[in-house]
Amino acid sequence: MKRVETTNIRNIGTFGHGGEGKTSLVEAILFDSGENTRLGRVDDGSSLMDFEPEEINRKISISASLSHFEWNKYQFHIIDTPGYANFIAEAKASMRVVDGAIIVVSGNSGVKVQTETVWGYANEFQVPRILYVSKMDTERANFFKVVEEVKKAFPSQPAVPLQLPIGGEGSFKGVVDLIQRKAYFYREDGSGQFELKDVPPDLKDEVERLREKLVETVVEMDDQLMEKYLESGEVSIEEIVRCLRKGTMERKLVPAVCGSSPRNMGIQPLLDLAISCFPSPSERGPVQGKNAKTGEPETREPKEDAPFSAFVFKTIADPFAGKLNLFRVYSGSVNADSTLFNSKREVKERIGQIFLLEGKKQKPIGFAGVGDIVAVAKLKETTTGDTFSDEKKPIVFEETKLPLPVISYALTPKSKGDEDKITASLARIHEEDPTMLLGRDEQTGEILLSGVGQTHVEVIVEKLKRKFGVEVNLSVPKVPYKETIRGSKTGVVYRHKKQTGGRGQFAEVHFDVSALPRGSGFEFENALSGMNVPRNFVPAVEKGVAEAMQSGVLGGYPVVDVKVRFYDGKSHEVDSSEMAFKIAAIMAFKKGVQEANPVLLEPIMKVVVTAPDEHIGDVIGDLNSRRGRVLRVDAKGNYQMIEANVPMSEMLKYAPDLNSKTGGRGTFTMEFSHYEEVPAQMAEKVIAQAKKDKEKES
Repeated sequence: MKRVETTNIRNIGTFGHGGEGKTSLVEAILFDSGENTRLGRVDDGSSLMDFEPEEINRKISISASLSHFEWNKYQFHIIDTPGYANFIAEAKASMRVVDGAIIVVSGNSGVKVQTETVWGYANEFQVPRILYVSKMDTERANFFKVVEEVKKAFPSQPAVPLQLPIGGEGSFKGVVDLIQRKAYFYREDGSGQFELKDVPPDLKDEVERLREKLVETVVEMDDQLMEKYLESGEVSIEEIVRCLRKGTMERKLVPAVCGSSPRNMGIQPLLDLAISCFPSPSERGPVQGKNAKTGEPETREPKEDAPFSAFVFKTIADPFAGKLNLFRVYSGSVNADSTLFNSKREVKERIGQIFLLEGKKQKPIGFAGVGDIVAVAKLKETTTGDTFSDEKKPIVFEETKLPLPVISYALTPKSKGDEDKITASLARIHEEDPTMLLGRDEQTGEILLSGVGQTHVEVIVEKLKRKFGVEVNLSVPKVPYKETIRGSKTGVVYRHKKQTGGRGQFAEVHFDVSALPRGSGFEFENALSGMNVPRNFVPAVEKGVAEAMQSGVLGGYPVVDVKVRFYDGKSHEVDSSEMAFKIAAIMAFKKGVQEANPVLLEPIMKVVVTAPDEHIGDVIGDLNSRRGRVLRVDAKGNYQMIEANVPMSEMLKYAPDLNSKTGGRGTFTMEFSHYEEVPAQMAEKVIAQAKKDKEKES
């Protein structure tokens, strides 16, 4: 791909709900532009963009894929993004680095959950967009119905139809360009070839009506032109296009076109529209960041002679080929076989070749400048979210805030001794998928794998096996219950006495055991006054209490929020030892807790659910049934945000249930809040199960 002026670069992405035809659109684009010699198809596994085995098997996009092509002397970088909720983070990371978004909505289904999500991402990053209504050759496809749905869903940026479909469903033949008053009639062989003809007589009246509405909408972008139009009723094609471009770039309107990607119809007008309505990198304006040394706000102009800056938005980890870092250049330029400065980590990285990607294929290039989206291999320190910059003028760009994991599974290796390998392999996967988290519950000892959804976790497990040869089992994680006491017990006495041949063991401790406020932890008070117990044994007593707290008297869970006052005891000049006093402390503590009304505690999570207005009653009712306490409900556009405290045990399988209740439109976040006492009836079941589990282990 030859180097072109920055004004002739377009960085675009396809976004939308899963299954709407985004990848099929990109495949048609690559074929029509000559970048690919065949029309790749998702259904038969020949797609250039969906190349991972997990994508081929499921027939869905899981990762964002990058490619490039030329069209009418313009250089395009295009990112194809997943649309399913489990992988939508890839869409957000990609939206960050494009200058124009093609929002794909199926002609037979309309606006869906992730349509709303990606539209919000485009708003967040101030990205202009085009609406592409796909699958116009399918049953019940209706271009104008979808346009009206989009208008209703996103009224601040109304969709403006630029085309009239010719025929419908199985008889879809092409489109009429309302601006040019020309008809595109496509061949049926999938070649993308078409004849440009005059508008068919039976469509002329409808075309003129729609064109008039189009002109009335776009002239509002220019006050002078609107005056001219009101006076004369005439505007030129050039003036219409200029206003359309202005409205799109200022995000005041969204041009709407349609087609059928598998049949390669409607692709060329879409690409021409992307050239005329989407900005070049230089037109997007300066990018915001912070000075790496001072933390003060700083910008970079999109110019070749500005200090170099680039943002790493994606990482691909491969155990054989090594790591690929994908980045967009915002200012300046970089050559192959040079050094990059990672300003976030303050390290230098030596790079060899710079690559343009075409799915999984890599095309080496010697140079990357403003607007280029490229890849480099085998960097040691760099990962997703890092910034490259001029070492003398370091700048750091803010990381993209990605969706948080909402579902966790306990993970165990199928083969003994694979734990270290699992940890190392998942760390590699985390490099390319920051929405995956790996941790260990300190109390239960379980390795926890957390993801955005069940399918997300399943894909991670599949990658673990395919890429690193490690197989694991998944199970619902254990709830980290704890124990405490309601009351107090004074004068707890325990004597440890044991005679074994020669030297015996002797220690006696006197405790007061009392409850502390929730969340206080543990307090040990040395209140000895006499010399019954030598002071050198006090640390052993405290250590014994600390050890005893690891396993409570009810279900063997850790004990918290307890104070132990060590006020007296007895010793033997020969038989007393640190071990004897430690044992005595353990037994005295357990005795004291047993007599101070022990109770079971459970972790309470702070849950924030966002759901459409029409589902709010069901969501609140469901949270109540999970023993949740709704704290507040706030309006958020057409959605409601519900904040509640809910026991962790009730939230382990919440994600699929919320999806079911909200038609996939509900989302939630969850974090630990505090511990509360478990209701008596439920506590009995938990304790009984804990005892069964211990019997199995023994």
